[in-house]
Amino acid sequence: MNTTPEEWHCLGSIADLKKIELQEIRFGGKAVALSFRDGKFGAVGGNCLHAGGPLGQGRLDGDRIVCPWHGWKVDRCDGLTGSGKAGVEVYHLKEEGGQLWISTTPAQARKPVQNELHPLARPVKREPGPIRVVGISTTGMDPEEPRYSTSEALLDEALKHATAVGCETKLIKLNELKFKHCEGYYSKSAGACTWPCTLTQMDDKDNLEPVYEALVHWADVSLIATPIRWGVASSLYFKMAERMNCVQNQITINDLVLIQNKVASFIITGGQDNVQGVAGQMLTFFSELGFTFPQFPYVAHSRGWSAEDMENNIRYVQESEHLREGARELLDRAVAKARLLLEGAQCAALVGRGGRKAGGGASKS
Repeated sequence: MNTTPEEWHCLGSIADLKKIELQEIRFGGKAVALSFRDGKFGAVGGNCLHAGGPLGQGRLDGDRIVCPWHGWKVDRCDGLTGSGKAGVEVYHLKEEGGQLWISTTPAQARKPVQNELHPLARPVKREPGPIRVVGISTTGMDPEEPRYSTSEALLDEALKHATAVGCETKLIKLNELKFKHCEGYYSKSAGACTWPCTLTQMDDKDNLEPVYEALVHWADVSLIATPIRWGVASSLYFKMAERMNCVQNQITINDLVLIQNKVASFIITGGQDNVQGVAGQMLTFFSELGFTFPQFPYVAHSRGWSAEDMENNIRYVQESEHLREGARELLDRAVAKARLLLEGAQCAALVGRGGRKAGGGASKS
């Protein structure tokens, strides 16, 4: 407890302050969450223990303040979390002459959460070894009732070729992962979008962690394969892309570039047309994450808008050596580009040049 003499700051009329169940007040550069319920005021530190969210802008759940950013809870009077081992600051209050006064110095100091670092939050560092290639299939085929996927078939061909030329490979099928839609934390506040993704930190059952691990930490080359659905990439592709916002947002929020010296390429197939439109979106999005691209960064196939005989489209891909060769050549171009980037990074390190900072730093919730 603080033993220094208390100084007091007047918050205003008690009658007026009682009308608002929870509010944020500021004085002396501090944010405080002031609450009133069941005839009693409470005043605790206004910045959430998780990511600094504004507790005074949240809501009450009984005697607990619910943070508006990510739903963390602290007691409105003693400032403690459910474990009782961590908590925000607590301020004394007094009532005099119809006015409410608050101590300018906390009666109880902030007790940070002592969490282990989330595995994804480690600094981004390429470990020694051969070129690493991850293939991500975004087709929505039911894994319990497998059917032939033209985009996934060409991705398999590229990965087999990658193994044959000495690369390490991984295949990730989004339809085998259970992961949530992005909940748009960035729209609440820039600081509410965290790395690692808030959903990944808060929900152990959210399975997008292998995608983050591969794209940010493991792979030198990322091959993304998608079918064309109504002229755009698959719904699973966009679901993944929305969750990748946490990677891109770190550049804006923290000048933190997680993707450096990495290559992305794309495989796009479909019975419908608009290959270039799909490729344009993918190129734009992955460039915003920090990826670079080889010359001619995608291979694609479409029989056009009027080709509704899909069984013939599948047969064409199955029998086309030209498309399989295109997938292998795409892989070769991407690997060559990755080698150039890694050699350049090694040379830069030798002469002491540095770029923007890379790495992570969020606690596991």
